[in-house]
Amino acid sequence: MAVHAQAARYELDPVHTRVMFEISHAGYSQAIGTVSGSTGTLVFDPEDWTSARVEVSVPLSRLDLGDAKWNRAALGRNLLDGEAHPLATFTSTRVEPVDATHAHVVGTLTLHGVAREVVLEVAFNQLKRYPLPPFRRTAGFSATTTISRKAFGIDAWPTVIGDAVALRIEAEARRVHGDAGLDATQDETRDETPETASADATVPAAVPPDAAIPEETSADEDPAQPPLQEPTP
Repeated sequence: MAVHAQAARYELDPVHTRVMFEISHAGYSQAIGTVSGSTGTLVFDPEDWTSARVEVSVPLSRLDLGDAKWNRAALGRNLLDGEAHPLATFTSTRVEPVDATHAHVVGTLTLHGVAREVVLEVAFNQLKRYPLPPFRRTAGFSATTTISRKAFGIDAWPTVIGDAVALRIEAEARRVHGDAGLDATQDETRDETPETASADATVPAAVPPDAAIPEETSADEDPAQPPLQEPTP
């Protein structure tokens, strides 16, 4: 028997969440950089996108263009001014569903001390128990948008740096342990991807939320070896 999900609270995994940006380098190429270490919270029910809420903080000091000098230049006072504005933040204001796996997430992006409304084109990848300890239920998303850096007061070097900044976000969020937003009787190990949301549970509901199950191995694991663990950042 299928059990309908309820909105639950998740925390972004800073290791597996990353912002990638592309911007023209004097018309020769699209310079590519990333920012790692984002943190934040997500309230999400895969069956009701309109109830979703997200708040994210992006540490600009983690910006990486692949070159130390360019990293310092990008964070300089005439560009991002990372010393005065060390964080970029995004807070959703509404979510407009497109279909079961896509939505427009509208919110306020604050960058360089300037707040502007942006729309993220979001794809829901899956929601299921993570395959490694502590087996926390994890939601995965991909998102894209394009912003104007000038709209945020970042207008230096116009002949070298383009105005349009394409953003791509890959995000994973882990359910907060003990969150009361999910029905306590719901099977915590049941997948909730759009394709499997109505599937019956295959693990007994008596398994407690986020319980470590050391005896569980996949087909390519050697039972004689210690269980694989995620590296600790």
